[in-house]
Amino acid sequence: MSPRRAAVLRDGGERSLREHLIATAERLISERGTAGLTVRAIAREAGVADGVLYNHFADKEELLAHALKAHVRTVERGLVALPEPGAGTVAENLRTHIRYGLAMHKGILPAMAGLIGRPEVLARFADAGEPGEDWRDRLLGYLAAERELGRIAPGARVEPAASMIVGVCHEAVLALLFGGSPPEPDVDGLVATLLDGLSP
Repeated sequence: MSPRRAAVLRDGGERSLREHLIATAERLISERGTAGLTVRAIAREAGVADGVLYNHFADKEELLAHALKAHVRTVERGLVALPEPGAGTVAENLRTHIRYGLAMHKGILPAMAGLIGRPEVLARFADAGEPGEDWRDRLLGYLAAERELGRIAPGARVEPAASMIVGVCHEAVLALLFGGSPPEPDVDGLVATLLDGLSP
């Protein structure tokens, strides 16, 4: 370990330099957003030379993708826990999933807004996760599990149901992104519509 690296990680416990760089980039994204975020700014904040980043990441886009994933996880840790299949009622659980999705999207919007013109970062971000990790996957898993439990219809098409919920969350975020006033989502109406098609 170089003296420079040792100084950077002195208080970092077991955290690797790669993890330190991701955490630094995540903090900058949380504080400043992604617009105009440079390798130099990340390196200076991390206390390393600019070139060190390229020892751990193929390029700036890879680092930003991992930092965005970390930022999403940080936002999600501040939200209510998602319900377990079989607990409570399906209607209330769907309301919780919808409110969770709306809050999560609103929380990550500032970070994503600066990347509208950076599709390569967004593509890396989409590829950086593990299957079942993101909220949409968990929502889909929840619906499939409720179908297995018989609490929704055996033939219920859970993919379109999940797409409807995600679409409502995206609509609210896109309205904010383009400077409009997002419509107040009718959560109860959406749940009622979904249950009309999902109920056994």
